[in-house]
Amino acid sequence: MKEKTYIHGVAPEEQDRLRLLNRLTNGPYLDFVKIKPGDQVLEIGSGLGIIAHAIAETYPSAQVTGLEYAAEQIAGSPQDLENLTFRQGDAHHIPFADASLDVVYGRYILEHVHDPSQVLREVYRVLKPGGRVYFQENTISIMKLYPECPQFDFIWKQFIALQARIGGDGEIGVKMYHMLKSVGFGGLQCSFADEVHYPEKGTFVAWMDNIIGNVESAVDKLLAFGLATEEQISGALAELTAFKQDDMASVYFWWNRIAGVKPA
Repeated sequence: MKEKTYIHGVAPEEQDRLRLLNRLTNGPYLDFVKIKPGDQVLEIGSGLGIIAHAIAETYPSAQVTGLEYAAEQIAGSPQDLENLTFRQGDAHHIPFADASLDVVYGRYILEHVHDPSQVLREVYRVLKPGGRVYFQENTISIMKLYPECPQFDFIWKQFIALQARIGGDGEIGVKMYHMLKSVGFGGLQCSFADEVHYPEKGTFVAWMDNIIGNVESAVDKLLAFGLATEEQISGALAELTAFKQDDMASVYFWWNRIAGVKPA
């Protein structure tokens, strides 16, 4: 992943948002990724290392490596487990030998790389025959809020356009089946992980803080590319803040998931 294709940046506020997102989504994701004792496991785009740490802690006989492009992210990753290491590197050129890993997984990474097909070819290369792959990615246009928030809807469309302009793809979730099958993976299983939040659920405010943080992380780029004005961005953020305080509001989203196997 090139830094310029990562829409959010690595500012302290963004690190806090990532920690929040981990708290919201880690539990279901840990159930999705299947690890066996003794597995050699790689996370690509490990970020702050939170999910890699959870997997290494849960499976102490597995050896887990987190591959991360940004040194700032690795510096904030936990370093307290013997079976967990972090390496700085580019997922387009995974620094592992052919057929050396049992599991490769990633979340919110394919949307940010400039050549996701190359990343998937690399994942295929480093997996052993019979090795497993797991991805969870965005199709961000499916976000729905009610009552409707037209100013946010506009900015969210511009957010998608911005990600494409800088070399990413916020709509990659629905493309994963085609992409993994094209690379050669078999046994593919596609699914959704839903994000349905409303005041009684207890996660509503945290999810809205995550969405607000997404917009805030892209403000400078939206302005620089002429995709939105300060007034439009401020209006969307004010709308989201009011929505977060509305006890009649609800929000609907889902992640695209795929699991597959490298043929033996």
